[in-house]
Formats: sequence, C-alpha cells, structure tokens
Amino acid sequence: MTGTAQPAARTQQTTGPEAPGATGAALYECVIAHARTTPLRRSFRHRTYLWCVDLDRLPVLPRPVRPLARFDARDHFGGGADSIRAGLDAYLAGHGIDLDGGRVTMLAHARVFGFVFNPLSVYWCHDGSGALVCVVAEVHNTYGQRHCYLLRADETDAAETEFETDKELYVSPFFAVEGRYLMRLPPPGDRLRLTVHLEHEEGRAFTAVVRGRRRPATVRALLSAAVRRPWPTAAVWAGIRRHGMALLLRGLPVHPRPRSTPKEGTPS
Repeated sequence: MTGTAQPAARTQQTTGPEAPGATGAALYECVIAHARTTPLRRSFRHRTYLWCVDLDRLPVLPRPVRPLARFDARDHFGGGADSIRAGLDAYLAGHGIDLDGGRVTMLAHARVFGFVFNPLSVYWCHDGSGALVCVVAEVHNTYGQRHCYLLRADETDAAETEFETDKELYVSPFFAVEGRYLMRLPPPGDRLRLTVHLEHEEGRAFTAVVRGRRRPATVRALLSAAVRRPWPTAAVWAGIRRHGMALLLRGLPVHPRPRSTPKEGTPS
C-alpha cells in the first residue's frame, strides 16, 4: 500500500494556475451548519469531510481502502454518462459552454461503503487558459432528485464567486419550491468557506455554511478521517432526516411535494 492516493491517468491536458485538485486530490475536514430563521428558529451543525478533486485526475486508492472513497458517474448530473466529467460537459454543452479541455475542480462526498448523499456538489470550471468560466452548484434532495444551478463567471464577482438564482428544486418538505438562493462559492484554498442563503418574500428563511481546512488526500489522512467519521455520507442523510422529524414534531407546516417532470440533471 502506498501512502498517497494516486491520480488516475489524465484524459485531458489542462493548463492554468495551480489549485487544490489541479495536481491531486485534497480532503477538507469540515463543519457544516444549518440555521432556520422562519417561521421558527432551529439550527444544527455536524462535522464531516469532503473531497476536492480534479475531474480529469480522480484519485485511485490502494485496493484495501477503496470502499472508503469511490467517485461514480451515476451520482451526478443525469447519471448515465461514462464519467462525471462527461456528464458535466454534456450539461454545459446544453447551455452553450465549451471548456475546451480546461480544468474542473469538484467538491463533494465520495461513495463510502457503497452509499453517498451529496446535498451540494460544487464544480469550478476553467477554460484552457485557466480562467474561471463558470461554477455549477448541483443540489440533491432526499427523494433521489437533483438539479444544477449554473453561475457564469461574467455574471458575478470573480473574487468572491457570489450569485443569485431562483430556487427550482423541492428540497425540504418545510419549504415551498418558490424562493431565491444567494450563494457564495469561492474556490477552495487552504480554507473552505461556502455560504448558501435561502430568501423568501418574508425575508431570509435559511442559511447553510461550510467551513473547512485543507489536507493532502493521503491514505493516512483518509484513514484518520474515516476513523473519526466512519460513515459520513450516511451520517449526513440521517442528520437531515432527524432534523426533519424534529421540525415535524414542533408542528411546522409541510409543503406537499409537487408532481412535476424531473428537473434538469435529475435521474428519471
């Protein structure tokens, strides 16, 4: 067993400045906090770890530890592409964007013991010169649906990567589909600092923040994280369910899930 998660052979040559994921994978030890502000207040936080990877150089772990991290194309976008990168490129092509082989950095959970749940996966997409073209925020709900929100770099503050977008996916039974997200998604460096606000007509309803510290994705670092968080993907899913039960017991009204055609990027 080697001491480092080795990248798979690059399928496309990328250029541009170095960044986490440009020459190898990174792990972020994270604290994720959720705060609801209306119509009642409730908050929770949990610790986990996330992967930051170059989609053209996904890490290949030594066989004994592969159950701890698997990146599978079926877990992202339409779920039918040959790779996550192919799924992203097809999604971007549908919006008239061609990265020309540029680097894409993804922040997400990997499959652990065959299970994954990613409330939010983020893709920072660069062109062949290394310039940021767009950011894709892929949101998953606990009903097996997913939807992608596209941020074009020319529509936002490139330094902070902030954008606004209408909410289009039913995520929680305690929120209507209508609403607007305010997202701050700066590219991860030594620190990870992501923030998502949900705005309704009556004001800010919900805030989620992700804060983390970067570590090289060595086998030792992965085993250390796995010992402290043995099944993080299942823990995230269970935590959301527990939070929902607590809100239900407090009498928060439920918004029925709309009967509609699956959204773009949602497996049918």
